[in-house]
Amino acid sequence: MDTSSSGAAASDVTGTAAAADILGGPDVTLDAEHVRDFVTTRLQGADLTGRSVAVIVPDATRSCPLPLLLGAVHDALHGRASRITVVIALGTHAAMSDTEIERHLGVAPGGLADRYPGATIVNHEWWDPATFETLGTIGADRLAELSGGLLRREIEVKINRVVVDHDVTLILGPVFPHEVVGFSGGTKYLFPGIAGQEIIDVSHWLGALITSAEIIGTRGTTPVRALINEAAAHVPGRLLALCVVARSGTGALHSIAFGHPLDAWAAASDVSAEVHVRYLTEPVRRVLSIIPERYLDIWTAAKGFYKVEPIVADGGEVVLYAPHITEISQTHPEIHEIGYHCRDYFVKQWNRFSSVHWGVLAHSTHLRGAGTYDEAHGERCRVDVTLATGIPEEVVRAVDLGYLDPASVDVAAWETDPEALVVPQAGEVLLRLRPPLPPHPG
Repeated sequence: MDTSSSGAAASDVTGTAAAADILGGPDVTLDAEHVRDFVTTRLQGADLTGRSVAVIVPDATRSCPLPLLLGAVHDALHGRASRITVVIALGTHAAMSDTEIERHLGVAPGGLADRYPGATIVNHEWWDPATFETLGTIGADRLAELSGGLLRREIEVKINRVVVDHDVTLILGPVFPHEVVGFSGGTKYLFPGIAGQEIIDVSHWLGALITSAEIIGTRGTTPVRALINEAAAHVPGRLLALCVVARSGTGALHSIAFGHPLDAWAAASDVSAEVHVRYLTEPVRRVLSIIPERYLDIWTAAKGFYKVEPIVADGGEVVLYAPHITEISQTHPEIHEIGYHCRDYFVKQWNRFSSVHWGVLAHSTHLRGAGTYDEAHGERCRVDVTLATGIPEEVVRAVDLGYLDPASVDVAAWETDPEALVVPQAGEVLLRLRPPLPPHPG
């Protein structure tokens, strides 16, 4: 691992927004009828008759009118496609129960077969090695090129074998600013969405080396985007995508783009950059991030920190307010062993931490934010991170975070504090400081 620079080479695999077919835009709210018509028309013209189609969809941690979208996709494919398999792209999130899947897809209990006849709907079983097919490798020199020299190792490209067993893979999901890749969506639903552990670890650690504050909301092909696009080039069959831009916390859509995943994502990320990034003129001392109930643990709720870190003053504090959350991570107990630390804490003690899943290390650094570490002075982080959740105080402090009794949080008082900012529905909209205007030439 080389951490001497945060620069990175651009990938030669890039999307073109102009190549996608797009409906809507930043100042538009689409109605359901127009969305259904768009999906139906585009899939009817995509030569899918007689072909098997794998549809990759998000889990419940993303705002997205999935019942509308998947319903339109199914209606357009049912009776035409030879087989339809819907895979919920968990990455390494917790599996969704049958009841959760029904709620996620907008059907009554026991109603999946009636609403989606002929379709198989499954979780991405990332915990089962039999889930995966190895598609090839990305060589050490190529990874060094993609990462600008930050990483150099050979990695296997493993993915859920459903994409190998189907003629067409259709990605269906939203695009938001993202702490690892710049903007989410597109090929990210393949890697890490339904990918093997190694490429998840490498891609997330690459993002951590660059740092969340630098990469989040960065437009175009970031180093991590370049890596996952490189991996996606190994996927057999035809790749298509319906990339949407949702109004955060709602079922409303600003836009929907169709085409190759690189092109549809490029078009959607341009819209997301307009509607999901908000600017402040001055930093704030304290932020209260009110975490929505779609986030069930700190592993996912940490987005409430990622999206506000850029606007917090040095020495400030972010409070994640989520009384409904009772655990740090549903699926990654290693975080209790290492706690939350800045990037340099791990990089400068690499022999001690290199055996931990790099994705866990990345999550740790992303939530702890910017900071420094050396043997003489220890760890010094730029801002404080405090949990006001249902997690016991001793558990919170054991992972090196601050604790606040959620019952003591007075949201109205926060709202009247001139040094504080309250962020409702935190986790999807990125807050940034507006760059200063250049000096007047006169």
